[in-house]
Amino acid sequence: MLLRSGILTASDGEAVALENATAASGVVLVCEHASSLLPPSAGDLGLSPEALSSHIAWDPGALAIAGRLSTALDGLLVHQRFSRLIYDCNRPPESPAAMPEKSEIYEIPGNRDLGPAERYARTAALYIPFHDRLAAEITRLQGAGLQPVIVTVHTFTPVYFGKPREVEIGILHDADSRLADAMLEASKSGPYRVERNSPYGPEDGVTHTLRLHAIPQGLANVMIEVRNDLVRDSAGVEAVASYLADLISKALERAA
Repeated sequence: MLLRSGILTASDGEAVALENATAASGVVLVCEHASSLLPPSAGDLGLSPEALSSHIAWDPGALAIAGRLSTALDGLLVHQRFSRLIYDCNRPPESPAAMPEKSEIYEIPGNRDLGPAERYARTAALYIPFHDRLAAEITRLQGAGLQPVIVTVHTFTPVYFGKPREVEIGILHDADSRLADAMLEASKSGPYRVERNSPYGPEDGVTHTLRLHAIPQGLANVMIEVRNDLVRDSAGVEAVASYLADLISKALERAA
C-alpha cells in the first residue's frame, strides 16, 4: 500500500491548476480541497468508493463556488488537482493532518505508518508545487501593481460525528481579521446563518494557507466555509456564490 516512488507521473498532469490567469482585480481564490481524485500510484488508499466520494476526500461544491467567485470578482483561481487524502495542501508537512491516518469516522489504511521517505515524496509532489505556484502568482500580481487579496474557499459536512451543524456559512480568519470583520458586518441582514470562525477556527490549524501567504505580507485575507448541503445543485451554488461575491465586494469597498 505504501508508495515508495513517483507519486505523480507525466500522464497525471500538474499538482496545481490555474484558472482565469488574466484576472485583473488582484483577488486570488484558493481551493485546496477541490478534487477527490487520487493519483493512480496511490490506489484507493484502502478506502471504499463511498469514503472516496465523501467529504473526507474533498470539499464538495467548493471548486464550483470558487469558479463562480473568480468570474464575478475577476479573480485568479488556484486549486489543487488531487485529493486531500494523499496530501492536504492546507496543512504543513509536519502536521498529522497533512496525510491523515483517520478522518472523522474513517480509518485510512494507505496513510498508516508512513515513513519519512514517503512523507517527503508526497510533500515534494503535491504540497510544494501547490504553494510555490500560489506564491509565484501573488508575486506576479504585486509586480503588476496590484494588491492581492487572498480568499480560500471550502465546504463542510452538515453532520459531523453524528452532530448536526446549524451554521451555514463560516467566515474564518487568523490574526488579521480586517476582511472577515467587514464581511461579517455586511452579512447581518442576509439570508444565511453566518458565523465567525465556525465550524472551525485558527486553533484547528485550518488557516495554514493564510498564515503562509497572506499574513506575513500584510495582505487582506479570509477563509470561507459553506455547509455543503447548500451547494448540492447548480441553483444552490449560484445562490451562495452570488451572496459571497456581494459580501466580498462590499468588504473590499469598505476597506478601500
